Amino acid sequence: MKQGNAEDIVRRATTAFNAGRHGEAIELCEHGLARQPGEPMLSHLLAAVLFAKGEIAPARKHVQTSLARRPDNAAARLLAARLARSAGEFDAALTHLDRAIALKPHRDAFVEKARTLELAGRKAQAREAWEAIRKAVPEHQEANARLGRMAWEDGDLAGAARLLERATASAAPASVWFDLGVAKQDLRDHDGAARAYRKAIEIRPDYAEAALNLGIVLQESGEPDAAMQAFARAYALRPQLFGSIAMALTSAPHGRLWLDERALRAALGG
Repeated sequence: MKQGNAEDIVRRATTAFNAGRHGEAIELCEHGLARQPGEPMLSHLLAAVLFAKGEIAPARKHVQTSLARRPDNAAARLLAARLARSAGEFDAALTHLDRAIALKPHRDAFVEKARTLELAGRKAQAREAWEAIRKAVPEHQEANARLGRMAWEDGDLAGAARLLERATASAAPASVWFDLGVAKQDLRDHDGAARAYRKAIEIRPDYAEAALNLGIVLQESGEPDAAMQAFARAYALRPQLFGSIAMALTSAPHGRLWLDERALRAALGG
């Protein structure tokens, strides 16, 4: 292996990692650490590669080694926070994040803190953190999406829909479109809900819950044939949804009464 100082090895390992050659990146870092035990840059990079592979325990060991040498490295603190959160150690994660923010108040650290507070069940603090992010960046997608979800949980349907519409103004994951569909559905905006569910399915074709809810709103809109197509898709994706589909078909104003379970399964393509 070509010899080099820590900076050279970090550059080569980073190139390998970015190219998807994780094994090569690990080998380079380990080789460098064998010659320079505890070297902070190499320890940090090795921790990042191991984290990307889901190897939490060894990654935490290496990032702590890095921090022991350079405790005021904001990037290493941020990685340590993510690792601690992955292990369910939210207080430790928040300690690292507060230190990272004090060292370098970067947006990523504020977002990570909001996520960590939410995962820790500290809803009021999480809401404040997301609101602060949205105040600084009004179109921040994740902040709008998370605040929209919280508003829906609190029963503020109009507020939820407004925030989620802002979150979907740019390319958004299927889960955010699904949340918008739920808010629109609860507002009895069936057309808006159907558009949101269709978008969620377009992004994630295996989204069974979105197909189920699409069937419900189409049925409530008086489109039974289109509803059956959506229900058939949901059933094909997840047969365990049969009970929910049967209930939806018989409970809506435009529902159909199915007395024979086998006939219904056949109609759904099962």
